This record gives sequence, C-alpha cells and structure tokens, in this order.
Amino acid sequence: MNFSKLDNRFVLHTLYFVLLFSIFSCNSDPRPRPKGYFQIDFPEKKYVLFDEPDYPYTFEYPAYGKVLKDSTFFEAKAENPYWVNLDFPELAGRIHISYKVIGDANKFDALVQDAFKMTSKHSLKATSIDEIPLKGQAGVNGFIFDVGGNAATGKQFFVTDSSKHFLRGALYFDATPNYDSIQPVEQFLYKDMQHLIQTLKWRN
Repeated sequence: MNFSKLDNRFVLHTLYFVLLFSIFSCNSDPRPRPKGYFQIDFPEKKYVLFDEPDYPYTFEYPAYGKVLKDSTFFEAKAENPYWVNLDFPELAGRIHISYKVIGDANKFDALVQDAFKMTSKHSLKATSIDEIPLKGQAGVNGFIFDVGGNAATGKQFFVTDSSKHFLRGALYFDATPNYDSIQPVEQFLYKDMQHLIQTLKWRN
C-alpha cells in the first residue's frame, strides 16, 4: 500500500472541507435582525375646505382624503346625517367622525363620559392613554387621546362648545394593529387630525 498517496488524499480532503466550512461561516450571520418595513412615499400636505350645506360644522382636510357619509359605527347607529368618514385610500387609514346635538336626549356630561369610555373600550391592548386638553377655534374645546401600544385606534379626540355641538373622531387603519409598522403613517395622519381640529368651526 502506498501511504504517501493516502496521505495526499487525506490532506486534499481535509483542505476541501476546511475551505467549505470557511465559505459558509463567512456568509452566515446567526445574529437576529430587526424586522424591515416598506418605505412609504407620503403625499404633499395640501388642505381643502369641507363646507357642505346644512352640516353643523366645517373643517379643512387633506386633498388626498375623501369625505364620505357614514350611517353606522361598530354597534352604534348614526342618529343624524352628519356622521362622516374621512378616508385615506392610499394610506389605508380612516378618521371616523360622529356628531351629536347636546340637549335633552344627549346631556353634555353623559357625552363627555361616553367619549372617555369609548377610548378605553376600543383600546383594550393599550399600554398607555394620554389625555391631552386642546383648544381650537372659538367654542371648540376638548381632548385628544394618545393611545400607546397595539390598540385598534391610537389617536382619538372629542371637541364641543358645551352647549349645542359635540363631535368625536377616531383614527383607524385597515390592518391588524401593529404599532411598529403603522407608526409612520399614524404620525403623518395625526398631523392632519390636528389640522382638522384647529380649523373646525360650528354653524350656529
């Protein structure tokens, strides 16, 4: 038996496996990598006036949004024709707006309490809820609710003149709540929600 030939083959095989191991070791990275999300090209912010006849309010909304009438909201039924959805088709978002007239059927204190309860009800997975007082045009006061975590709606608000008008809004997305993925879009539309509030006016 020629041991020199066997030694050469053993050395060649050893070098071959070492080379393969080196290649795969260099190309593999066992460290966990953060999740990636698609980059979103946001539209330019331009606003138009919502000023429909017979509506008890007006406000400015983004040109890339669509105002549509709505008759229902989850289990609640619209009690008047002034409930609308502000839809953002390109961003899979929606600001739902409900309106109520303060009076015998809708006591002011009860409406305020319901607004706080609704925030908790639709925020079962919330990690935090910040209640931010706000002041808009004359007679437009209320709260913004900034909800943390994977809640169904992360941004909600209500505004009122305390005597006649009460309007509530909530931002939703057509997707399973995932704060990490929707955060950029939520922050973008949150600015539009704030603009809506700041430009909202009542018709007496």
